[in-house]
Amino acid sequence: MDLTERKLRILQAIVGDFIRSAEPVGSRTLSKKLDMGISPATIRNEMSDLEEMGFLTHPHTSAGRVPSDKAYRLYVNNLMQKYELPEEEKQIIAEKLTKNVTELERTIQHAATLLSELTSLTSFAITPNQESNHLKYINFLPVDEATVILMIVTESGKVSNTTIKMKVPYTEANLTLLSKVMTYNYKGKKLSDILTLDIIRNFKTDMEAMSRLMENIRPNFISTLENMLNVDLFLDGVTNIFSIPEYTDIVKAKVFLEMINRKKHFTDVLVNREEGVIITIGKENQEDIMRDCSLITATYHLNGKLVGKLGVIGPTRMKYNEVTSIIEYITENISQTFKITGGEENDE
Repeated sequence: MDLTERKLRILQAIVGDFIRSAEPVGSRTLSKKLDMGISPATIRNEMSDLEEMGFLTHPHTSAGRVPSDKAYRLYVNNLMQKYELPEEEKQIIAEKLTKNVTELERTIQHAATLLSELTSLTSFAITPNQESNHLKYINFLPVDEATVILMIVTESGKVSNTTIKMKVPYTEANLTLLSKVMTYNYKGKKLSDILTLDIIRNFKTDMEAMSRLMENIRPNFISTLENMLNVDLFLDGVTNIFSIPEYTDIVKAKVFLEMINRKKHFTDVLVNREEGVIITIGKENQEDIMRDCSLITATYHLNGKLVGKLGVIGPTRMKYNEVTSIIEYITENISQTFKITGGEENDE
């Protein structure tokens, strides 16, 4: 049985109507919407063929049909029309993403929030693996006589602030000197490489106070670097599922929330996906817990090097054309923004 032009047009109409309404689509409804000059009976026969071919399913409680994962895949690959973002949405995205461009985490969090707001879905963003990220500068900021903040900034704009409880006395001049010496020693080195160095041996000084200061700070410096190497996951719009008809079923909602809350596992799934815009629909997802969902991810670049991911997860019935256009535009903006600012930032 072949997918004729008429079958494709009917299938495209069914997918589009079901995405909009979340209601099974009947032949009579379709005949009113399609200007094809064919009767409801003919449409019904074509729909039966499409069901036999695995593109439609037939809910027991309805006379209408709903698209299968196979139908959504055909729709995404061949049938959906490109969605052009309105200029107003483009302007909102550009403005919100350029507010804190020097701080990676804040920009990525803004991107996830923005994506959730624009799609009404659960969005996520992961920061890049930092192993190949290079250190830009180190700064020690005094808070009080027993507390110091260690700030580490990487070339990609990742910032980490760690509070250190001091066991030895210090002066602001000593902290300034330590900041300059450590920045000199480690600037331009990969974070992962710095961890393999002998921090104390690299810090040569005859000043007892400085040596004791370095001994005090060393464990926090190492643990901060180790934490910076981790991939961060930001989630937004998790409660959006309660406005989606598919999740009025409390069991389905519970499974979805359980999947999102397994952050380590969810992060691993995202990290292992290929680069570019990737759409996996329903049973195409390898994890059983994600078989009722569609997952869309796109990659973004920082300074043309490091790569993170941004995307949405939700029911298989989603506005694929709109969602992918929004994701693509946001990731392009992140990449472009960091490409520009990366070259303009001044070293401190």
